[in-house]
Amino acid sequence: MPRHPVPLGFVFRSRAKSEKESAADKALVTDSKQTRDPQAPKGRPTPKRSVAQGQRRSVANTPTTRKEAAKRSRDERRAAMEKQRQALATGDERYLPARDKGPVRRFARDFVDSRFHIAEFFLPLAVIILVLSMVQVASMQNVALLLWLFVIVLIVVDSIGLGFRLKKQLNARFPDANKKGAVAYALMRTLQMRRLRLPKPQVKRGERP
Repeated sequence: MPRHPVPLGFVFRSRAKSEKESAADKALVTDSKQTRDPQAPKGRPTPKRSVAQGQRRSVANTPTTRKEAAKRSRDERRAAMEKQRQALATGDERYLPARDKGPVRRFARDFVDSRFHIAEFFLPLAVIILVLSMVQVASMQNVALLLWLFVIVLIVVDSIGLGFRLKKQLNARFPDANKKGAVAYALMRTLQMRRLRLPKPQVKRGERP
C-alpha cells in the first residue's frame, strides 16, 4: 500500500475539469467557423479604395505563365529602349544612359559642341590621305605621309588644349561634384562628327554652354 494514496475525488475533479476545458476549446473552434455578424468588428482596418484597387490591378497584371512573363519583359525592355532613344535625341536627363547623366557630363558635351575641333574631321581627312597614299607617285605618297603626320599633331595639340580648358571650367562650375572621366568623355566626343554625336548637340557653335 502506498503511503500517500491519491484521493478519488482529486482524480474525478481533474478529469471533469479537463473535459470541460476540451469542450470549451471545441466551442471556440465551432464559433470561429460560423458566419461573422456584419455589424461585428472585423479586427482589421478596412483598406482605402485606392489601395484596394491597386492590389487588384497588381494581382490582375501578374503574369500567370512563363510565356506571358517573357512577353512582358520584352515589352518593358522595348519601351525602355525607346525612351532612351528619344532621350539621346532630346537630351532628356531622365532616360539617358548612366555614362551621359548628370550636369558635369552635360556641360562637357556642350563645351565640345560649342566649338570646332580638328578631331571631328579625322575620318574624312583619313579617307583623303588614304586615297593619296594609294596613288603610285612617290611625291604624292610623301605628301600623304606629311599630311597624316600634320593632322595627328594638330589633333594632339587641340585635344591637350581642350582638356586643360575644360578641366578649368569644371573646377570653377562644379567644385564639389564628381568630375572623374569627364575630360576623357569630352575628348571621345570630339572624335565624332557633329551630326553623328549622341546625345544630340543642344548648343550651337559659338554659343557659350
